[in-house]
Amino acid sequence: MTSAKTPPEVRHDVSLLSDEDLYLFNEGRHFYLHTRLGSHLVNDPRHGPGCYFAVWAPNAREVSVVGDFNDWTPGLHPLWARGTSGIWEGFLPGVGKGTIYKYAIHSHQAGYQVQKADPFAVHHEVAPKTASVVWDLDYDWGDGQWMAQRWKRNGLSAPMSIYEVHLGSWRRVASEGNRSLHYRELALELSDHVQRHGFTHVEFLPVMEHPFFGSWGYQVTGYFAPTSRLGTPQDFKYLVDYLHRQGIGVILDWVPSHFPNDEHGLGFFDGTHLFEHEDPRQGFHPDWNSFIFNYGRNEVRSFLMSSALYWLDQYHADGLRVDAVASMLYLDYSRDEGEWIPNEHGGRENLHAISFLRSFNEEVYRRHSDVQTFAEESTAWPMVSRPTYVGGLGFGMKWDMGWMHDTLRYMGHDPVFRKYHHNDLTFRMIYAFNENFTLPLSHDEVVHGKGSLLGRMPGDTWQKFANLRLLLGYMYGMPGKKLLFMGGEFGQGEEWNHDGSLSWQQLEHPAHSAVLRWVGTLNRYYAGERALHELDCESDGFEWIDANDSDESVLTFLRKDRSRRDMIAVCCNFTPVPRANYRVGVPRGGRWREILNSDAQEHGGSGHGNLGGVEASPVGVHGRPYSLNLTLPPLGVLFLKSEIG
Repeated sequence: MTSAKTPPEVRHDVSLLSDEDLYLFNEGRHFYLHTRLGSHLVNDPRHGPGCYFAVWAPNAREVSVVGDFNDWTPGLHPLWARGTSGIWEGFLPGVGKGTIYKYAIHSHQAGYQVQKADPFAVHHEVAPKTASVVWDLDYDWGDGQWMAQRWKRNGLSAPMSIYEVHLGSWRRVASEGNRSLHYRELALELSDHVQRHGFTHVEFLPVMEHPFFGSWGYQVTGYFAPTSRLGTPQDFKYLVDYLHRQGIGVILDWVPSHFPNDEHGLGFFDGTHLFEHEDPRQGFHPDWNSFIFNYGRNEVRSFLMSSALYWLDQYHADGLRVDAVASMLYLDYSRDEGEWIPNEHGGRENLHAISFLRSFNEEVYRRHSDVQTFAEESTAWPMVSRPTYVGGLGFGMKWDMGWMHDTLRYMGHDPVFRKYHHNDLTFRMIYAFNENFTLPLSHDEVVHGKGSLLGRMPGDTWQKFANLRLLLGYMYGMPGKKLLFMGGEFGQGEEWNHDGSLSWQQLEHPAHSAVLRWVGTLNRYYAGERALHELDCESDGFEWIDANDSDESVLTFLRKDRSRRDMIAVCCNFTPVPRANYRVGVPRGGRWREILNSDAQEHGGSGHGNLGGVEASPVGVHGRPYSLNLTLPPLGVLFLKSEIG
């Protein structure tokens, strides 16, 4: 705990930094800076136990450590400049785990003085307090079996059904002041929910320390610290560990695109724009009122690369989802003419950010070939999820934002008018295999007045639920990995509110509980049927049966596994009119078993269906030698599996 008395003077003969560390840092190739910079508990043979501090502040005239141990008095415990590296370091005997501290920086720049949190701290005070905390990362992991086998769960041919979660609002304790569940409480309750309903992975909105809860974690000040609002670093490790031991993968949102301008954070760190560009046309983001990293500065690249690898190494993350990639790629992102500076060739591409993203992906996969990186990239930038050696950015996967927006726009139309918007559904398949796509129904679609997924569906109450089940079934039928934001799995009625809990009480109503059963059924079949996941990212796994029946607002297509033995026909009726004697062409005869029906009564539907399956007739339709004579349920989706194979 914090020392009760002022520790002795700073010792300058203890260092964790070698000359090679300094060289790699300044070259932008030090990827484990967290083992050198920041605060580290050390038992020095000459000075006894204490804490080593190191911070990068090249424009500082003086840097000292302040905290409760010296009444936050600058200058009492000064650090020592390490040559011309820009790093200040020192060892304070007697400073132990739990000590609260900041760096007092006196800049050469016009006498600027400020107290900054440690950029490399692994733990921070609970917000709204902003100091860093001396801590260790000791933890006895129990997920060895998962780690040895996770390559099977994270590959492109594996089923990935991702449950996106904001940990602070997933479930709250009303009887205790509406507090959020802590990491260890979440381990038990979240894993039970995820496992029971068949999701393969969870994805956490940023858990990195952030001062403003309403940013959902996307305004990061602690790039090496899980938020202390929900517990300690060891508590968060326990959450990941427990999920792994239940067979559930963990993906973390990571935000290298921008950071907030809070005084204790990275901005104007040493009296200069150290982490960000000085020119606001390059260094300030107008949309988020935040700073933009200077990706052309080697030390900043070392900082960000170390952060990324830290979460994979220390917290056993199975993937990183990189936020706002488009804002990194384009110098004119969300800017008018005259508000941005072209690159050296006169273009709008951010060459330094492109180089950084490629290096990021190369290093992640070099060190952790069994994880995935995901790009949230909203433009048509080519080859986002293609290897860097062929000119790509090197991500493993890319969110299909176009599919999300097109599909939700289509589903928002009254079914009477959907036939005029049929292209919103079919357009995706023109580009569907240009990237390795994840199909997201994410948090961004259920906030800021957009309403919940259920609330965005047209029609009366029955039609809203039927439309939602149809939307979810259509997503699981389409090629691509799946992502669903929390609350969507049971059709939460209102849009997400980060200051409250999900409306779990709605599960007392049959229509909501039926949606949850439907999602669980979809997840189990998606994981269990190779035809639905094995070729998610390859064109051989998909084939239109009929993409052109806009008059009836019907889509039919085939999903296939690599061997082509397994085939599943997916039939979607986007109108509330049941369609009897609807013929669908198929490539083989025999029985086609109805394995999924969103209109089944157990899922809250009206019970239209095909009595468990249909025999294919030798009647050619849609250019195929056989066909199925089906009843298409209203606002429903059917999955029919060929029993030959």
